[in-house]
Amino acid sequence: MAFWLASAVGLVVAYLLGATPTGYLAGKLLRGIDIREHGSRSTGATNVLRTLGKGPALVVLLVDVLKGIAAIVFARWFYSWLATLPSFAPPAAIDLQALVPWAVCLSGLAVLLGHGRSIWLNFTGGKSAATGLGVLLAMSWPVGLGAFAVWGVALAVSRIVSLSSILAALTAIILVFAFEQPLPYRLLVIAGGLYVILRHRANIQRLLSGSEPRLGRSGA
Repeated sequence: MAFWLASAVGLVVAYLLGATPTGYLAGKLLRGIDIREHGSRSTGATNVLRTLGKGPALVVLLVDVLKGIAAIVFARWFYSWLATLPSFAPPAAIDLQALVPWAVCLSGLAVLLGHGRSIWLNFTGGKSAATGLGVLLAMSWPVGLGAFAVWGVALAVSRIVSLSSILAALTAIILVFAFEQPLPYRLLVIAGGLYVILRHRANIQRLLSGSEPRLGRSGA
């Protein structure tokens, strides 16, 4: 029982890492505004760029990526550390080495959920693309770099951040199978990728109607 309670605490930590409202804090600290009342009303780096400028947007982007990395690094360390504590060691029937990838999977989903549905912002937030990139880089850097490369090329060609993020999410799903990752990682990328795409549903509607703004233009 102690092991499972500690595991739940580990997931809460991952969620709270994601829930740290980087873009919201940037708006409050730099302009005294609630960024959710401006632009796309998202707390992500793209809305920060349009509302606060390039410098704050870059900082928010990097911190959001680091949140995803931190959640995965923490999960791997935490479960290995629990195994060293007699009171919190997993049941004898459980193979810790086999459990860690599942813990990584759940922690990755928790940090994405935290970023998109922050408890500090009445369960609003960003679209989890940058945090998802951090998760990918920490989970499997070839998958993360591949998705990032597609995002960069798509952004350079289209100048549309939402389209680039959606294509990167789809690329990650393909690459996690191409690189033969463990089943928990595959499930994480599928679920996480679909979650990121779902968070962009309003953008998808604008893409289909041809009204999605490009970088350098105002809009959502």
